[in-house]
Amino acid sequence: MNSRPFSSIILAAILCIQLFQLTVYGSDASSKLYIVYLGEKKHNDPKVVTASHYEMLTPLFGSEDEAGNSIVYSYKHGFSGFATMLNESQAQILSEMPDVISVTPNSKFTAHTTRSWDFLGLDYNSKDNGLLQKANYGEDIIIGVIDSGIWPESESFDATGYGLAPKRWRGICETGASFGASNCSNKIIGARWYAKDMSSRDLKGEYLSPRDGNGHGTHTASTAAGKAFIF
Repeated sequence: MNSRPFSSIILAAILCIQLFQLTVYGSDASSKLYIVYLGEKKHNDPKVVTASHYEMLTPLFGSEDEAGNSIVYSYKHGFSGFATMLNESQAQILSEMPDVISVTPNSKFTAHTTRSWDFLGLDYNSKDNGLLQKANYGEDIIIGVIDSGIWPESESFDATGYGLAPKRWRGICETGASFGASNCSNKIIGARWYAKDMSSRDLKGEYLSPRDGNGHGTHTASTAAGKAFIF
């Protein structure tokens, strides 16, 4: 399988205020994407979580509108955090705020494919498959895979015999290139894709959609939740 990059105060002396504004307020050509991790959510309402992100960034940018424009993604469900465009000065100031756990520059990684199910000890045909039995073979489990996408036509994701998604599911089926709403099913219950801050070079040969371009995401998703006979 080919590997591709996949494809994230304030006080100043009066005499320093102009310099401070030049180096901190507003994004510029030196800005790049940072992932800001804030840990556990402090609010159950996702809108309130996102509003707290804007509030945290407003002093850095001078206005709530500029703060909002800098945010690329807001993480507000499983935890609190956001991806935002910052220069080095802004990133340093943000990292020193008491509620911030980490500020990490966005990075590109290379996918590596292995015999994952062997490594995890998930041989379905083995007499000693206690892990699968204890997990009730995944009954009513929702698995989220962050990877290069998915190839919905794969036999691994045949939805025959599956009931509706669990009632607690709140996700969506986001469409895009070569991936329509019909590519989601009672097996692939949702899909999203994220390509902001990615260059055309990074995305060359990839689909601007949840569809898998190199096979890695399909491999890992089918390892986690594919039909047993595929193994």
